[in-house]
Amino acid sequence: MKSGFAILFLLFTIRLFSQEVVEWRGVNRSGLYNETGLLKEWPESGPELFKKIEGVGKGFSQAIVVGQTIFITGIKQDTTDVLSAFNFNGELLWDTPYGRSWTRSYIDSRSTPTYQDGKLYVSSGTGQLNCVDAKTGNKIWHVDVVTEYAGEIHKHGDAEAPLLVRNLVVFVTGGETNTMIAFNKNTGNPVWQTKSLGGTKSYASPTVINHHGQEIVLVQTAENLIGVNSENGEIFWSYNLFQYHTHENGKGAQTNAPLYHNGEIFVTSGYEHPALLFSLSDDGKSIKLKWENNILDTHHGGVVFVEGNIYGSTWENNSRGKWASVNWETGETKWEQDWENKGAIITADDMLYLYEEKRGNVALAEPSTDSLKIISNFKVDAGAGPHWAHPAIYDGKLFVRHGDVLMIYNIKE
Repeated sequence: MKSGFAILFLLFTIRLFSQEVVEWRGVNRSGLYNETGLLKEWPESGPELFKKIEGVGKGFSQAIVVGQTIFITGIKQDTTDVLSAFNFNGELLWDTPYGRSWTRSYIDSRSTPTYQDGKLYVSSGTGQLNCVDAKTGNKIWHVDVVTEYAGEIHKHGDAEAPLLVRNLVVFVTGGETNTMIAFNKNTGNPVWQTKSLGGTKSYASPTVINHHGQEIVLVQTAENLIGVNSENGEIFWSYNLFQYHTHENGKGAQTNAPLYHNGEIFVTSGYEHPALLFSLSDDGKSIKLKWENNILDTHHGGVVFVEGNIYGSTWENNSRGKWASVNWETGETKWEQDWENKGAIITADDMLYLYEEKRGNVALAEPSTDSLKIISNFKVDAGAGPHWAHPAIYDGKLFVRHGDVLMIYNIKE
């Protein structure tokens, strides 16, 4: 039951942070968290467990934090995706069902909510886009994007984290009618639609970049990498990625958000698809392939960019992989080596955080072009299912989700 104090504290928190965009994988969806003063080494048993919250619902999505409120999605009611708010005592503040979950394969919530101006934006596993009041959990608007706009979802469900661009929330439809639609973030009314280039939605969430003053939304469908004018939905350019999908598995499976740095775009998607780096023209209206790398084929754990190099895991098969580093400028593989298994990676305070997917080992590593330098590690001992949720860092705390359980660790010095 909600206490008056908890509600007042939640309202204060939301107002205090009302202008901040909080979203999947931190700053610009890059896996970077702007945190400092974090531990450079953990105790042998791992960092202090601050709080374990059980009953968050089955899910692969990441938790986000606004002030002292935790928002997370999970399946709690049969085949319904539910968005929940918790305080740091682990008390449930509200639950909001927001759409039909994906039921054909890997039945867990996928979408990480995006927060701004007291509102949360989240998508169900079947492509139902919602705007939810962060104070109360009340739905402000709801659009069944896939049904109403003839979208097409790839075979393992919709995993998109909605992207905010100025007063818009942009969302990928895929399919033969549109590629992407922008909605007014306050009303849910459509603002512009991008023509279709064919292909279903992919698993990768879109990102937005500012390139020489030109704001471009980067979209991946099952077939293409596409640059879209954020002002009107005009397609600036597209590049066929499907041509590289020669392995018997993973056809059409673009799995990771792209990275942008210094006028260049990096994409990777597992399944022995080569990692690709593209150079943007100065006006942002065209791209050119700069290099290919056949080692860093990250499955779905994301990659990070640290001091001129890219770090992530590699794909050997759907249940096995290694870790690698590639130089951004040249595409040279600096190293590839074993550590437990493939998984998700983020970075903060000049360190790497690895969360391998099979047994739940978590590592703190020093970025290096010589080798994978593990400093400390521990093992998650709660929850069930694959360890596929990406970790996150907020206010000196590491958030690790495993199925129905969210664990919060103190990692502040």
